[in-house]
Amino acid sequence: MHLYKRKHKHFLSWAAAVCLFAAAIWFLAAGSSRMKETTLSEQQELLEDAINQAVVNCYAMEGRYPVSIQYLIENYGIQVDFDKYAVSYEIFAENIKPHVKVLRLGETENGDGT
Repeated sequence: MHLYKRKHKHFLSWAAAVCLFAAAIWFLAAGSSRMKETTLSEQQELLEDAINQAVVNCYAMEGRYPVSIQYLIENYGIQVDFDKYAVSYEIFAENIKPHVKVLRLGETENGDGT
């Protein structure tokens, strides 16, 4: 009878260790996914900020806003990974600041990915 209790205790501590290990792996994976999403969002914001800054710099230097995102790429060093991002660049007139919106591909404006 004494031998049975030892085996039973050993099994319970082994099962608890496996469950604890699985929980730790799950928490690490969830944290990694959340960190990746945060990084992608920050990269998107940084790109949009860089484009807007280049737009303002162009206006300050040339007296007009750039006619396209391509102009900023060619003349102001903006780099866009068009495999990852879509850039909406809406210009109304040379003296009105364009509306710039950067979206990750596969994501809608409300950010839900649908």
